[in-house]
Amino acid sequence: MTSSELQEQYNLKAINLLQEDADKIQQLIEVQMENLATRYCPLYEEVLDTQMYGFSREVDFAVRAGLVPEITGKMVLSKLERNLAVLYEALNNKAKEE
Repeated sequence: MTSSELQEQYNLKAINLLQEDADKIQQLIEVQMENLATRYCPLYEEVLDTQMYGFSREVDFAVRAGLVPEITGKMVLSKLERNLAVLYEALNNKAKEE
């Protein structure tokens, strides 16, 4: 196996691991969106914020280590941030209605 093939394997592995973590956070967002009508939990927001911060650090590390192209890292992070913003907007709208 050549050096470039090995590097490509590491890059794919890093991208797959980041995507798995992003999927877990996305699942947390979806669960909260599904439960939006039934209950509001500030602790859940804290968990999501903490998860997002940790994930952003993972992405930063992978980019700095050369395992993931910067654009790929930004795209994955940006998608989660947009979904989280939708959740927070829905939470704010619900709070205004109450």
